[in-house]
Amino acid sequence: MLQAGIVGLPNVGKSTLFNALTRSRKAEAANYPFCTIEPNVGVVEVPDPRLATLAAIARTKVIIPAAIEFVDIAGLVAGASKGEGLGNKFLANIREVDAIVHVVRCFEDDNIVHNMGRVDPVRDIEVITTELILADLQSCELQLERNLRKARGQDKDATASANLLRRLLDHLNAGKPASTLPPADPTEHTRMKHFGLLTLKPILYACNLAEHDLAHPETNPHHSAVRTHAAREHNARTCIICAQVEAELADLPPNDAREYLATLGVTDSGVSQLIRATYDLLGLASYFTAGEKETRAWTFTRGMTAPQCAGVIHTDFEKGFIKAEVVSYDDLVATGSTAAARDAGKYRLEGKDYLFKDGDIAHFRFAN
Repeated sequence: MLQAGIVGLPNVGKSTLFNALTRSRKAEAANYPFCTIEPNVGVVEVPDPRLATLAAIARTKVIIPAAIEFVDIAGLVAGASKGEGLGNKFLANIREVDAIVHVVRCFEDDNIVHNMGRVDPVRDIEVITTELILADLQSCELQLERNLRKARGQDKDATASANLLRRLLDHLNAGKPASTLPPADPTEHTRMKHFGLLTLKPILYACNLAEHDLAHPETNPHHSAVRTHAAREHNARTCIICAQVEAELADLPPNDAREYLATLGVTDSGVSQLIRATYDLLGLASYFTAGEKETRAWTFTRGMTAPQCAGVIHTDFEKGFIKAEVVSYDDLVATGSTAAARDAGKYRLEGKDYLFKDGDIAHFRFAN
């Protein structure tokens, strides 16, 4: 299962958000730096309203949603790349995750200490970015030395890697993350993935707002600054949360939670939006199976073929794959039933080269 690491400076609401995400109290949340030391890991269901609709069509009450893992990582401080604070532990933990959710504080509260004195989310972003860049610089320098030695022996692959590493070093030294380096050719991005760079990991900025800003986040200058900076400097998206509100929602029954959100002027939980955005950030999508026993969302990586998606259920399905019987979610819902969708010609047989799409509903034919 792919993992997203929740990172940020101390006291920005990471652990409170993690508890809300996992509906648990696994992560200690307190008003002092380094409250989290060992990373907390939680499996989180991906909210998907399509499942309830499919379950009604299939006449089943058993619903199994997709899931991803979130990791609550220790707060970072300036100097982490040199071992300051819990820097070494932070960098080791972040190397293990597949994507980063960077929580930035966009609210003012004199009762919650900011470890850098005042609230400035763009500065906070760059503090962490700088530490990740410094760690990547050290890694690239070591990898360049190794590849240069191999290149002297006429190793063409090492020569290509060395050339890319030189470009990366110039880019990183300019204070820019690896993810924003324009590729010189289509193969460079794949090659770059093998370098294990922290600033190449996909990133999402979660703006932690005050409760009163949720209905009109555009009026919060911190949020506007983060959204502009993230898009321009990191080619990244943002989402809106209020970690404290989400922690309160986690303790409420669904109907009470919806009523509480309505009083705040919003219709959807920020956590729900964050989970869906993270799922997409990881390059994941869902296809469905729906029958009398259960309606289930299966996670696949975008770009996977029909046999590979069959293998998500069981490796035997991939090995013996013959065909996939597929209907889109929209077509099934529009016709109202499996039988009506078949009569309307909406079901189709797809072969080994078919690339699954988010929302496909599938039945696999395979040989034992």
